[in-house]
Amino acid sequence: MNRHFENRESIILSIHPHNDRGTGVASAELALLAGAERVEGTLFGNGERTGNVDVLNIAYNMFSQGINPELEIGHVNDIIGIYERCCKIPIHPRHPYAGKLVFTAFSGSHQDAIAKGMHWIEEKAPDTWTVPYLPIDPTDIGRNYDADVIRINSQSGKGGVGYILETKYGLNLPAKMREAMSYTAKSVSDHLHKELRPDEIFELFKDTFENVTTPYNINGVHFKQLDEGRIEAQVTSNYEGGEYATVYAEGNGRLNAVSNALKQQYNLQYDLVSYTEHALEQSSSAQAIAYVGIKKPDGILSWGAGVDPDIIRASIDALVTAINNR
Repeated sequence: MNRHFENRESIILSIHPHNDRGTGVASAELALLAGAERVEGTLFGNGERTGNVDVLNIAYNMFSQGINPELEIGHVNDIIGIYERCCKIPIHPRHPYAGKLVFTAFSGSHQDAIAKGMHWIEEKAPDTWTVPYLPIDPTDIGRNYDADVIRINSQSGKGGVGYILETKYGLNLPAKMREAMSYTAKSVSDHLHKELRPDEIFELFKDTFENVTTPYNINGVHFKQLDEGRIEAQVTSNYEGGEYATVYAEGNGRLNAVSNALKQQYNLQYDLVSYTEHALEQSSSAQAIAYVGIKKPDGILSWGAGVDPDIIRASIDALVTAINNR
């Protein structure tokens, strides 16, 4: 019709799709590509029978492809509020672009892909938005990352838990520790039959992996520099609240010396396989966090974290927690 209609310039070629076959938006977009100039639809698609075409869905589709729909669509929550108040029809949580869950990932694989995509965006600062599973930047339409993008339940994985701890609390967990934390979060979520909020995930991390002081506890540590870079540690510790005992041990570093002292005192068997540290930039004070991973003879990894202004003290606390988590 666009090609053959006489006096084409004298008309506005308008289309009026319904959604009877679930193809209202697709039909409208194909018609626009074929020369249509106007779309007759409704807000959020609520109309006759199965609905008229959703003009917001079309507008956001165009926006996602870099085409200006020439509509004011930058604040979807405001549009939703007016619509629901006037029409008394709630927006479905999985409605395209407008639903509360449209930018939300619960699945572990989706969360991992989104987390990697967000890191890539931060590092590369590309001209276009290219994050898996997020067709547009949620902030472009008035949504936000904290409440919308990643939420944790029993389906979630290490990528989602790690993303929340890093972006909200500045914790950059080692990969294997993220995995251990994700199993912990999934177990709690499954037991409680609910999602875990970011603050609940943070508290769970602290309760499980930070400064666990039973059954083993260190009361004091003193170091002495020996020849050839060796360190001697004087470690005072106890077990299950018993009498404190002091042991001397050497190592190729402070943490190694403390570890050797604990092994000697309590006949512990493990290998120190992972140690990382970083400053807590989001902390109100000059705090550092250390992560320690140890491997038991059966090959199982155990993790601990320590937070302290003194990174040596933080690493010792992390080691003790990892031992206590065995």
